[in-house]
Amino acid sequence: MAKMTKVVLFNKPYGVHSQFRKDHDEMATLADFIDDQSLRVAGRLDKDSEGLLVLTNHGGLNHAITTPPTAINAKYDAKHAKTYLVQVENIPSAEQLDALRTGVMLKDGKTLPATVKHLADDELPITLWARTPPIRSRASILTAWLAISIIEGKNRQVRRMVAHVGLPCLRLIRYQVGQWTLGDLAVGDYRVLHLSDDELRKLGISDGSKSAHSSRHHQSSMPSNRRLMSKSKRPRPPKFGG
Repeated sequence: MAKMTKVVLFNKPYGVHSQFRKDHDEMATLADFIDDQSLRVAGRLDKDSEGLLVLTNHGGLNHAITTPPTAINAKYDAKHAKTYLVQVENIPSAEQLDALRTGVMLKDGKTLPATVKHLADDELPITLWARTPPIRSRASILTAWLAISIIEGKNRQVRRMVAHVGLPCLRLIRYQVGQWTLGDLAVGDYRVLHLSDDELRKLGISDGSKSAHSSRHHQSSMPSNRRLMSKSKRPRPPKFGG
C-alpha cells in the first residue's frame, strides 16, 4: 500500500526548538506537541521566532520547500514562498522598503528580490497572541509591522535584512508557506493534511506515489515536560529565513 503524503501545519510558540530531539530535559521541542516523529521539518524557525512550521513525510515536498532557487526550479519558487510578519523598531522609510524589495548585501551574499509591505495594525492578517516573554518596549521609539515574502532561506535572513536597513527586529512570525497560512490556528496547535497526487503536482512535485485523505485539526495535549521517546540523534532539517 502506498504511503500517504502527510503534512502537519504547526503554530510554533516562542522558545520552542524546531526539532524533536531534546538535548536536555528542560529543552522545549516539537516532541512536546507532536507525536509523529517520523515527520521532517520543511524549513526550520529559530527558537525565538514564532508561527507556521510545516512538517511532512514526503521527501520531494520537503526538498521543494527548502531548496534555494535555481534555474531548474525557478518556476516553482512562488509556490513555496514564505511570508513573515515582522515587528521592527522605527517607522520604515520608502528608501528602506525599496532596499528590502530589491535585495540587500549580507555577509553570505545579496538577497533575492522580496515582496515587502508596511502594514497598519488593523491590516495584520492574524489576531496577535501575547508572547512570553513580551518584546522589549521603549516609549521613545515607535514600532511598525512589515509583511515580507521571500523565496530563499539564508540563515536568519529576515532578521538580518531588516537590521541591515536600520530596522531592528522585535518579533518575527511566519504567517505563510506556499499555499498554507496560519489561519485561526492557535499557538501550540497543529492541523493535519493529506495531499492527493493532483495536489502534489500543482505544488511542482512530480512524485505522485502518495494518496489523499481529508484533513483534521488537533489540539495540543502533550505535557510540557514530555521526554523524547527515542534518544537517537537525527540530522537537523534546513532552516529557512526565520
